[in-house]
Amino acid sequence: MTGGFRPVDRDGLAAHLGERITAVPGRLRVLVDGAPPTGPLGLARAVTDLLRGAGRDALAVDADHFLRPASVRLEFGRTDPDMFLDGWLDEPVLRREVLDPMAPGGSGRVLPRLRDVDRDRAFRDAPVPLGADGVVLLAGGRLLGRGLPADLTVHLRMGRAALERRLDPAAAWTAQAYARYEREGDPGGYADVLVMADHPERPALRDN
Repeated sequence: MTGGFRPVDRDGLAAHLGERITAVPGRLRVLVDGAPPTGPLGLARAVTDLLRGAGRDALAVDADHFLRPASVRLEFGRTDPDMFLDGWLDEPVLRREVLDPMAPGGSGRVLPRLRDVDRDRAFRDAPVPLGADGVVLLAGGRLLGRGLPADLTVHLRMGRAALERRLDPAAAWTAQAYARYEREGDPGGYADVLVMADHPERPALRDN
């Protein structure tokens, strides 16, 4: 049921997501979507800790470790907003190595990292086995609206003014791309959980 927003702190937000996940048996794929200042990876890791503490296999995966090689994603320069939106993320590999293994009948073996972006070379990580009730939480920006398979989706929304204040100066150019993502993709419109995160330490959430 769609309701109004209610304020929580970061711990409360993690606990809420943990409760939603715990209520569903079997393997789950959770997308935690948001620009870096909203802290999607930190939230995914907090939920992972809660699930593990309750005895459930869980793994947080950073989507930024699944980017295409620099020769592909930077073909039109380092600050091209169109490529940032649609050409950086290696979606086929994410499906094959992270999300499809957690589908019903999948192997349950999830690759935690693919590529070291700073060095532009592959990690040598082995797949992590997750049990029959395992949960993978894929965290990063620009994840929704791409048809990535998921059982629960979370969108952390930050307005452009707040985003421009909080982005690392080296990434300031991405504010334009994230604004377009919100405007054209409307990720909050169909996320299962929408979080208003202009003040990440004092979010407000709504279950859609």
